[in-house]
Amino acid sequence: MGGTESRRGSSISVVADWSLVFWTLCSVLLPVLITLWCSFQRSRRQLLIRDIFRKSKHDWRYTDLFGQPSYCCVCAQHILQGAFCNCCGLRVSEGCLKKADQLFLCKEIMMRSNGGAPSSLPHHWIRGNVPLCSCCMICKQQCGTQPKLCDYRCVWCQYTVHDECMMECLKTEECTFGEFRDLIIPPYYLSTINQMRKEKRNSYEKVVPYCRKHWMPVIVLANTRSGNNMGETLLGEFKSLLNPVQVFDLSKIAPAKALQLCTLLPCSAVRVLVCGGDGTVGWVLDAIDEMKIKGQERFIPQVAILPLGTGNDLSNTLGWGAGYAGEVPVEQILRNVMEADGIKLDRWKVQVTNKGYYNLRKPKVFTMNNYFSIGPDALMALNFHAHREKTPSLFSSRIINKAVYFFYGTKDCLVQECKDLNKKVELELDGERIELPSLEGIIVLNIGYWGGGCRLWEGMGDEPYPLARHDDGLLEVVGVHGSFHCAQIQVKLANPVRLGQAHTVRLILKSSKMPMQVDGEPWAQGPCTVTITHKTHALMLYHAGEQSDDDASSASEQDHVREQTDEDV
Repeated sequence: MGGTESRRGSSISVVADWSLVFWTLCSVLLPVLITLWCSFQRSRRQLLIRDIFRKSKHDWRYTDLFGQPSYCCVCAQHILQGAFCNCCGLRVSEGCLKKADQLFLCKEIMMRSNGGAPSSLPHHWIRGNVPLCSCCMICKQQCGTQPKLCDYRCVWCQYTVHDECMMECLKTEECTFGEFRDLIIPPYYLSTINQMRKEKRNSYEKVVPYCRKHWMPVIVLANTRSGNNMGETLLGEFKSLLNPVQVFDLSKIAPAKALQLCTLLPCSAVRVLVCGGDGTVGWVLDAIDEMKIKGQERFIPQVAILPLGTGNDLSNTLGWGAGYAGEVPVEQILRNVMEADGIKLDRWKVQVTNKGYYNLRKPKVFTMNNYFSIGPDALMALNFHAHREKTPSLFSSRIINKAVYFFYGTKDCLVQECKDLNKKVELELDGERIELPSLEGIIVLNIGYWGGGCRLWEGMGDEPYPLARHDDGLLEVVGVHGSFHCAQIQVKLANPVRLGQAHTVRLILKSSKMPMQVDGEPWAQGPCTVTITHKTHALMLYHAGEQSDDDASSASEQDHVREQTDEDV
């Protein structure tokens, strides 16, 4: 009897143990299985969405949270997340993507001609999600005030109309392309050009849309990898206001290829807006020089800048500001491009020839727009560049980039790696040798700004000095005593060592290895001869916006330069 009870007790304890093991496994495995199933479903859903995006004629982008109250254009339900089209502004929920592709057309970049060449375009209305504070073109009252899918917006002219104000005549009425009609390339223009190319005619200047004399189509070139990574957002905003064929992502297409659009447009009419840092601007100007070599000089555009980089000294010199962080609406940027004045910019050839009897390598040749330097600022740029190459993801903010520069500048104040530069180099200005004082760095300037917003040539502005211009074929050459001296100049507590102005600069590095840079592109250089000579002019656009105290002193100079450019044209 006692044995039976003990066996029963042991079997109950075994069952209890297995039950505990089972439920423990369930409590551990069940969350894991649920997580795996959810991640599988998520990845499957993302693949499906990606496939829809790839096959669609819309330029879809997915977002986890819309920036304003949004309603699905298909089911009219309120949505927090979903997809929107960069070009036409359509917003849909995830489940309505396929249906939206079938129901709604995107912006046409080129009209299909049925026999003859079209010369006008009707409004392209999209219902709902109109911009905040927009007004009805009929009754002049505010649109989009009701918490539902309501009211219409034309994707070309950006006019809005109430549901109750929408009339049949508006659906077929010719679109005027709104405020930015002088900048937009209409789809029917490209259709006409396409027809002319088939007929082997190339008198494109006769095909000016809207019968307007002041048509100045703009081409937007955005570098999505510049500075604070705003390029992606800007691409979408420009595509919504212009013809998408005018907007290019430089991470996907080279400037030389994008600028071939200029050859389909009237001569000397095109304006190019470069969204990026000074390096991106130099890349685009190099592509424009290639156009000159190909015999396309009459199609050369004028270049404006939207500064997205870290230093942005060229942008600052031309009045476009020290950096863009979204504080100015894209519409105002396009207005600034329309109102900007033409100006010339000197471009220089920098040739670096290594020393040595057995040196068979070709000289290194650079094109300079901003400045060349040897010494502490080149060393800071070299250290920054080396760390950015190792961990590029850490350098996505303009503030972080400047903080890293500050760190290396402080380090050089203590270490002084470039001291006694005057004993290692010889400097010649227009063939005349210059006696150098005790220096750590030499900077050759083409533009007014240097080092992220400092007017280096002027210094404190308390001494007489010849005016510096960026179109006079002259370079300004200054010396600095070290990183601390550079910092003093930037806060207007010291003046640079002005060594002179020249049409040709020759610098001989006699011994050791020194850091050098051209427009922020640094390298370590051994004994060599550096020769800087004039190369060409670039056609730029100058924006006479609000001026700071630093800019006020050079306002009359810029006016003189613009007048001179107008006379040359």
